[in-house]
Amino acid sequence: MALLDAHTREEVRRLLADLKNPVRLLVFIQHVDCVYCRETRQLIEEVASLSDRITAEVYNRITDREVAERYGIDKVPAVVIEGDQDYGIRYFGIPSGYEFSSLIEDIRMVGARDSGLSPSSRKRLAQIQTPVHIQVFVTPTCPYCPRMVRLAHQAAMESPWVRADMVEAMEFPELADYYGVYGVPRTVINEVLHIEGAVPEGYFINELMKVTDPEAMARARAAWEHMRHALAGAHMHHHHHDEEE
Repeated sequence: MALLDAHTREEVRRLLADLKNPVRLLVFIQHVDCVYCRETRQLIEEVASLSDRITAEVYNRITDREVAERYGIDKVPAVVIEGDQDYGIRYFGIPSGYEFSSLIEDIRMVGARDSGLSPSSRKRLAQIQTPVHIQVFVTPTCPYCPRMVRLAHQAAMESPWVRADMVEAMEFPELADYYGVYGVPRTVINEVLHIEGAVPEGYFINELMKVTDPEAMARARAAWEHMRHALAGAHMHHHHHDEEE
């Protein structure tokens, strides 16, 4: 039973018709404790079948541990989109619903080998010399989420220092809980800097550049610790053991 209907397949085939360069889709799954692994694998294989420029590779996070570790895959299902190299573009959770559009846009971007960001954004990202990890929490039913996933993945495409993860909040509730995700999209940069909602490119790059400023990061870390403490207080009856240092 195909996941993509005939109309969607035609549309995707059209969108991928002019890919200039090869694109590799790496899917990481495991056979137990993974609700959407099978569907994610099937979705990626169906998309790959729509263009001769796209190859899909499937890895098991447990038995292919070396590959999983090389790509920093610590949860499944996961998808990596790469070209002649790994750009740091990651999906954790099935890219379905509105996020299917993120997946197709990313494939087009990687096929073009071009982030599509504005010249000023590119210039600013070129200054980054320190690792940046972006996590964009989404749900498949959120129409504003792909905008943030796209910006994060564009930044990853542009800078070798940036890795950007889409994280499907409902598939990874502990993570969403940890970061206090009560609405989506919520974007977390280097664990501590939080952006609520969908924002314009310039604003996003501004926030992202704060990771290069130790003072801004110290302020963000303090605010995050304060919030964590408040969250922990609210959850004390759930996690009593967390309180015992």
